[in-house]
Amino acid sequence: MGQNSPSTNDGDNSNANSDGTGSYPIRGRFPFKRNPKPAPLPLSKSSNRRRPTVPGGRHFVLRKLFSVRGTSLFYLCILIAVFTFALASMVLQSSIASMVFRQGGGERIGRTVREGLKFGSSLKFVSSMIDRGFEIERARNKPRIGVRSPRLAIILGNMENDPSSLMLFTVMKNLRGLGYMLQIYATEDGKTKSIWEKIVGQVSVLSPENYGHVDWSIFDGIVVNSLEAHNAISSLMQEPFCSIQLIWIIQEDTLSNRLPLYQETGHEHLITYWKNVFRRADVVVFPDYSFPMLYSVLDTGNFFVIPGSPIDVWAAERYLKSHSKSQLRIKNGFGEDDMLVLVVGSSFFYNELSWDYAVAMHNLGPLLTNYAREGDAGPIFKFLFVCGNSSSAYNDALQDIAGHLGLNRDSVGHYGLDGDVDEMLLISDVVLYGSSQDEQGFPSLLTRAMTFGVPVIAPDYPIIKKYVIDGENGIIFSKDKPDELMKAFLLLISKGKLSNFATTIASSGRLLAKNMQASECVSGYIKLLNNVLTLPSESMLPDSISQLPGEWEWDLFSGESDNTAYFIKNDTTSTSVVYDIEEHMTLIMDSRSSENEPEIMAEDIPTELDWVVLSEIDTSEEVERVELEEIEGRTDKSYGVWEELYRDAKKAEKLKSEANERDEGELERTGQPLCIYEIYNGAGAWPFLHHGSLYRGLSLSTKSRRLRSDDVDAVGRLSILNESYYRDILLEMGGMFSIANRVDNVHKRPWIGFQSWRAAARKVSLSSKAERVLEGTVQQKHKGDVIYFWARVDMDGELAGKDHILTFWSMCDILNAGNCRTAFQDTFRRMYALPSYVDALPPMPEDGGHWSNLHSWVMATPSFLEFMMFSRMFADSLDSLHMNSTTATECLLGSSLSEKQHCYCRILELLVNVWAYHSARTMVYIDPNSGSLEEQHPVEDRKGLMWTKYFNASLLKSMDEDLAEAADDGDHPYETWLWPRTGEVHWQGIYEREREERYRIKMDKKRKQKEKILERLKFGYKQKTLAG
Repeated sequence: MGQNSPSTNDGDNSNANSDGTGSYPIRGRFPFKRNPKPAPLPLSKSSNRRRPTVPGGRHFVLRKLFSVRGTSLFYLCILIAVFTFALASMVLQSSIASMVFRQGGGERIGRTVREGLKFGSSLKFVSSMIDRGFEIERARNKPRIGVRSPRLAIILGNMENDPSSLMLFTVMKNLRGLGYMLQIYATEDGKTKSIWEKIVGQVSVLSPENYGHVDWSIFDGIVVNSLEAHNAISSLMQEPFCSIQLIWIIQEDTLSNRLPLYQETGHEHLITYWKNVFRRADVVVFPDYSFPMLYSVLDTGNFFVIPGSPIDVWAAERYLKSHSKSQLRIKNGFGEDDMLVLVVGSSFFYNELSWDYAVAMHNLGPLLTNYAREGDAGPIFKFLFVCGNSSSAYNDALQDIAGHLGLNRDSVGHYGLDGDVDEMLLISDVVLYGSSQDEQGFPSLLTRAMTFGVPVIAPDYPIIKKYVIDGENGIIFSKDKPDELMKAFLLLISKGKLSNFATTIASSGRLLAKNMQASECVSGYIKLLNNVLTLPSESMLPDSISQLPGEWEWDLFSGESDNTAYFIKNDTTSTSVVYDIEEHMTLIMDSRSSENEPEIMAEDIPTELDWVVLSEIDTSEEVERVELEEIEGRTDKSYGVWEELYRDAKKAEKLKSEANERDEGELERTGQPLCIYEIYNGAGAWPFLHHGSLYRGLSLSTKSRRLRSDDVDAVGRLSILNESYYRDILLEMGGMFSIANRVDNVHKRPWIGFQSWRAAARKVSLSSKAERVLEGTVQQKHKGDVIYFWARVDMDGELAGKDHILTFWSMCDILNAGNCRTAFQDTFRRMYALPSYVDALPPMPEDGGHWSNLHSWVMATPSFLEFMMFSRMFADSLDSLHMNSTTATECLLGSSLSEKQHCYCRILELLVNVWAYHSARTMVYIDPNSGSLEEQHPVEDRKGLMWTKYFNASLLKSMDEDLAEAADDGDHPYETWLWPRTGEVHWQGIYEREREERYRIKMDKKRKQKEKILERLKFGYKQKTLAG
């Protein structure tokens, strides 16, 4: 699918935008046309509807870069080509100098392309994605315990029955066959919803207010189709979703047509906005090699091209259904016996294609001489050149050259690419591809010609030979041997008409074109996912490519259509999100400029008399102010009672220290025995957080705290969370450390609980009924060694239903890249300084009971502090295993990028189960829906299995004091010692030092007071003078 496909202007209908014409809107097939009437900014939807559509006039990208040089240059190029055969042959036989067009060159594209692209050279796009390793293929060589399918979210910008939907459906159906689990989201309902439901089941239609209520973190990757899904991408630009791999497929040229106008009119804010949106995607995928050039101003190094789309075949087939070849011939003044040879070329810089067509005429010299001579009585051969625009300059030049060569003036014609090129392709008998540009993508004009059943002749470029078999699907001639063109032409002509051989080639070419690039497109997306996705530890790997489909899913889509339903041309100029954003942001900028630059009316300009009056007023006010100050200075004033002044000052200071206003939940929380802290790490988690007296937010980032709430700032309470590395590897456990750090300053209740924002996002948070049950239970138990939890491991049931029951440690291994037991054992041994021959992996029962997950539990506050004391030492020992001198080594507890970023999170998430089990805590599971309570792993059944000696509170306290003493003495085991930075550092020596310091301050104060009294007794009281 190249960029040289024709525009879809209807030949029979003067209104190209009317419905039911058989014309299908194709993305910018000719991106380098000059646009004589660009749409102005700002542009509203209403103005879009009123704007007349100029055929081909939308494509004005790079208009400054590639302008027409004039008729004289066109004449000169053709004359040089015709009369300097030797020179042209030498140029054609020379090696092709390839100019590589790389990303990030939007600002330099004009200069580099104009200077670098010479005659006979090629334009090549090279993506930086080729430098990335194949993550999934690399993972196949490592041991893995996968228990679920890899998950992909597909976000559809629309569900219209169009070629882009056909392409995406074909790709996704094959991905599902490889083992991917797909979840489809759509920004609006559409005709193809039933088709998508056939392969994935339910399709969720998202309204704009629901974009933020989807837990995107459960997916291993997200594929977004179309610019129209822009709003969904905006919800993925916030934590905690901004690190999920995102692939954005863009098949429209709506935005690319507006970018040059943004630059010309100075709307840089729109370019900056879209560049930030494009930067969010890990990969931006285009279906054609011209698109990276069109969007180059937005390139951030993530552009990628996967060629292959049914758009040309789709448009050509529907054009055939609504047009007759014979009628179009009559309309254009051609007879039924006329032999029409259509010469097409590259669409790149088509306004400056003099070289292409000069060489084409040179190569066609013998043909023109034999079949287009003046006065020939045989069959009428007409050679039609499709190039440039519809201006008369091109046609006049061709006619003049035809006259100089002694050719029949009617035998040579010119048609512009801004016209209905489909019409010319359909009425032609032979299509000759005469471009000198070796393009990367298959020329889409040839695809359409083959779909129309027209035999094609093309030079032996690699992209042509890749798909077309010489003598079977078309005729291929050597570009270095112009005489072969005559031989190829003679094979297709017999007695002034198409030969049987030409008919056979045309029929075979039509079959080839229908599904020509289907397998390449599907394999391209499969390889891209293998390249980009890094699957988590619990995910199975997709199957390898065994057999790729040879065709698009035409049957499913054709069954949903009728002869006219898909001929309707979508008016994207009035409905695209590009114009909505353009209008919205332009209004914002206009309002800001009007506020900054208020309009000054003529009557508002002060006169000289106004300045005199203003001066007199200022003078009188100054005199009054001085008189009042003198009167006030002579009057005695009462400042009130000292106690009231002190109380007011303290109240003002307290109000000033509060960063956020206190909400109703904080007031209702007073006197309650329980508070559950919901831990979150970004504004994207706000929709999943609760409000009310039972819950309080705990933000891991100061900037992402909710507005007008009393959420706890974890960073303010624990400075280590200000470092992104430790905040990421600790995550929720870091929030708990911040609450435990001087807990009396923030939590003074007997019970404390925590819950990750993911619990609500995954529908496993407490219901209203379960909340009442939990509150009633803890009110009856003023104290006790009980832990209540409601989010359990394998809540989504992915581990259930297996042939065997997974144990606690096997589940931990699954979640930690198979290294949980090893890491836990090494950490435990280092924490307690155990010798190597002693078993250091605490046993966990296989009784089928539930285990806590997602940090969703409630326990007594003293038990929480004890658990934090254990967790701090465990996290420190775990961190020391991953430290090599002063630098961190690679995380062994994760497979994907996200898992490695949050290295310790999953093992620390399960740590509460080991501590609660072996410290003889009662573990109670509360059903999050019904609120029913069920004890898990009864204490009576644990006798003989618990390692209580390692989890004894006295032992943990002594170990904590030993670490505190080492930290106080500066005896750090390594430079980046984690333990002192995760909470309070306190031991008996610090207590005694603080007591001595307080005693010293007290004695110094007494001494000073005594000295002051003695001085007064000796010298009496001396009052300072007023001037002193």
